[in-house]
Formats: sequence, C-alpha cells, structure tokens
Amino acid sequence: MAGRADSTVLAGARVVLPTGTIENGRVIVEGTRIAGSAAESARTVDLSGHWVVPGFVDMHNHGGGGASFTSGTVDEVLTGIRTHREHGTTTLVASTVTGEMDFLAHRAGVLSELVEQGDLAGIHFEGPFISPCRKGAHSEDLLRHPDPAEVRKLMDAARGTAKMFTLATELPGGIESVRLLAEHGVIAAIGHTDATYEQTVEAIEAGATVATHLYNAMPGLGHRTPGPIAALLEDERITVELINDGTHLHPAALELAYHHAGAHRVALITDAMDAAGFGDGRYQLGPLAVEVKDGVARLVEGGSIAGSTLTLDTAFHRAVTIDRIPVVDVVQSISANPARLLGVYDKVGSLEPGKDADLVVLDADFALKGVMRKGDWIVEPRIG
Repeated sequence: MAGRADSTVLAGARVVLPTGTIENGRVIVEGTRIAGSAAESARTVDLSGHWVVPGFVDMHNHGGGGASFTSGTVDEVLTGIRTHREHGTTTLVASTVTGEMDFLAHRAGVLSELVEQGDLAGIHFEGPFISPCRKGAHSEDLLRHPDPAEVRKLMDAARGTAKMFTLATELPGGIESVRLLAEHGVIAAIGHTDATYEQTVEAIEAGATVATHLYNAMPGLGHRTPGPIAALLEDERITVELINDGTHLHPAALELAYHHAGAHRVALITDAMDAAGFGDGRYQLGPLAVEVKDGVARLVEGGSIAGSTLTLDTAFHRAVTIDRIPVVDVVQSISANPARLLGVYDKVGSLEPGKDADLVVLDADFALKGVMRKGDWIVEPRIG
C-alpha cells in the first residue's frame, strides 16, 4: 500500500483505450483523475512490457475476503470491498440473496450508506422474486412473486441506490415489476427464471435489459423450445452477464455468447461469495450453508453451485489466455459495458482524461501487478 500518486506518468506500457491499444503509451494521473497533460514535476513510472487497462467494474458480487454483503457488518462489507479492489475491481455493486422482506429492506439501508460514501456503486437485489424451479442457492421458503409493491418497498429502502433487480419475469407481477423498474431507471434483469422464449421476449419488450448470469439458473437452449437463452442472446437491448470461472460455463458457451451477442453486449461478473480471495471452508450464503472445496462453492444440502470464488483479475486472465478473446474485447466486457449499464461511464470504465484514475497494471502474461483507484495505489506495481 503506497498512497496517492499525484502528478504521475505511467509510461511505456500497452494502454487499452476506447479506440484501441496504444503501444508504448502513457497514462497521466493528476490527483484523483486521469489528465491530458503532465506537470513538469511529474514522477514517471516505467511500465515497459506491461499492460494498463481500466479498473474492473463488477455489477454482480455477494462478498469476498470472508465477508458477506448480504449479512456482514459495515466493517465486514468494507473488508469484502477491499479484497476485490486488490484484485482489480475498482467499482463494485453489492448483491443480496433471498431473505425476508424486512431483512432485505434493512440491508438496503446499511448498504446504501456505503454507496453514499462512495465505497459501493449500488445495490443489486438477486431474489426473492425468482422461480422456485431455478432457485439455485436461494432459500425456496423465502421466495416470492415479484409484486410491484414489494419491489417498490426495496427500492425505497435503498434510497435511490438500487441499481438492479433480478426477476423471474414469467411469475405473476413480473412484467409489471419490469415496467416499474424501467420507469425509475433501475435495471430489470431476467434470471433464476423458468420462462419460455415468448415470455422472455415479452419481458424484454417491457424494459428488461440484462440477463443475470446467462445460461445459469435458466432452461437450456433447445432446438424446439429455445427458452430464454435464445431470446436474451438475439436481442440487441440485452447485456448478458457471464461468470468466467471455468466452473459455471464451458468455454464453448462463453464463446457462443461472445460470438452471437458481441463483446459490446457482454458483462463479465464474479457472482462472488464470501470465499472469494479467502479460501476453502464452510460459509453461509444468506440462510444456506455452503461448502467451498478446491475453489468451487456448493450448497451443503443438494450440492447446487452457490455463487463463485472468482475475482475479476482471474476472469480477465482466463478470457485472454484460455478463451482467446481479444484484450480490447475483454476490457469492454469487464469495464466499459458494466460502467455504462450502471450509469457511471462518465467517471469510470475507460482511460480518458477527466475520469477517475482507476486502472489495473498487468504483466505480459496478464497477471495482475498493480491496482490504482482514484489516484491511490491499492496494489503498487513492483517493477524491475
């Protein structure tokens, strides 16, 4: 940990900009922001042989560092945030899991204070408005239909910080809830759903714009019953979340999404739970017990995958080295696209003058070597 890098020039790296990759590029940092020119007194950091990319933006994350965003204290939530920052995620949305309505409303109040302080970028409610047929690691006893009045209750509890709700839009109240969210500028995401193709199209027409972890917790793609996957992939209005941890998706499924939707419609997420950046062992995900073994989280009862232990630096590394996705496309999916969806692209998501100095330094093999957030080194690169 090293503190603020006032008047610093990061020089010699491959810099990924919205217009493409610049060889032997420069990123100039003045205070908390990226600048267009450097002061004469600026310190130069030679990053030859490295990459500089925008800080990662995770719009679906339940915790990390042993801490839960759903149930942890404020200090524990901050521990989880710090853990993901150390892995390159400089902008983070806290995701909840299914719980009692009053409990979720209370958590919204706690998390909203961290949004207002600038530690979080918003709140994502994943559950309780999801299908019992596709509940995944959510408690079936606590699931509810997406009643617009109850959706509104959680929105109000979040005091303007709610960014996204995951809904099974085929359930009673689903379409009305999508319309409510769209009217208030909150993302309606289709997920944990048993919807047909036709029902999914109806939800998109009503205003849904995101597919919560595409492929997972929804019917598979069929040639006679294409289900939600086909509808979500084919519509230009939908951004598809992908969990690239090697467990949730086969590489061919990831490639299909990139090929069919295009990099401009993919958001790489973690769907991380407490064990991310922490290790194997027993954990709680909401009211449910989870066993993490060899980095894979599963419910103790039933064995369903229970979120991930992924961090976005690993997702980036896999995408480039294993899936062979071009670096510029991965940057778009892991930074720019989620920033746009969250309405913060004017501040983060790309390396442009005037934006926050949020960036990640990677070596030639795409291993994380440095993280800067608002001009402060979270992880200072050790070069030479």
